[in-house]
Amino acid sequence: MNKIILLLMGMIVSLNAAEVYATFTVQAEKSASLAFDASGIVKCASFDIADSVTKDTLLASLSNRDKKANLESAKSALKYAKRAYKRKEKVKKLIDKEKFDAVAYKYENAKTRVMYEEALYNKTFLKAPFDGVIFFKDVEVGDAVSGMSLKTLYKIQSKSARKLILSFDQKYRKSVKVGDIFEYKLEGDKQTYSGKISKIYPRADINNRKMQAEVKAENLIVGLFGDGKIITQVK
Repeated sequence: MNKIILLLMGMIVSLNAAEVYATFTVQAEKSASLAFDASGIVKCASFDIADSVTKDTLLASLSNRDKKANLESAKSALKYAKRAYKRKEKVKKLIDKEKFDAVAYKYENAKTRVMYEEALYNKTFLKAPFDGVIFFKDVEVGDAVSGMSLKTLYKIQSKSARKLILSFDQKYRKSVKVGDIFEYKLEGDKQTYSGKISKIYPRADINNRKMQAEVKAENLIVGLFGDGKIITQVK
């Protein structure tokens, strides 16, 4: 009896399901193009294509002795400005308000200068924005870079997290829902994979009038393509 009930339920689900054809391309879940927002000579470029890195790993740096010196000078000025401020603060009620304000201004200005010099110094380091693998490199030690004309030096993508960018006919825009199953094959691969639609883009492509959606995946090569069917629930 239970088998008959399950069979009947399966038939009902099948009758209420529809298949929507879709093509797709594989993209990395995360991808970034990295460049220096500063000018200088490349001092080190430690990683190469296919290297795996973790978030905040130092990928490359510029010669920065001048910026480091400016930062140390700013820190020194701040130290003495702070001392002067603390001394005046103790006798604030006994001295002229304008003199105290001048000392306070110098102290605040010194703090601002440290922040500024620190920001310039930090721009000489290029770090990984997330855990990933390098798939593009165009930098060598000794290269000159300009902050006025940004040039991509590294490209990084998530290690294994992928997303399929699906494309399907706009006439199915009301049928396809988040959570629908997508069964698919990669071009030249006989194996069938499946995943759930995690996102539907809120617009159609003006060039081909296709809708787009995303399906999460793992460990697929970025750039591959294929096709499959979205299993929708027809009401």
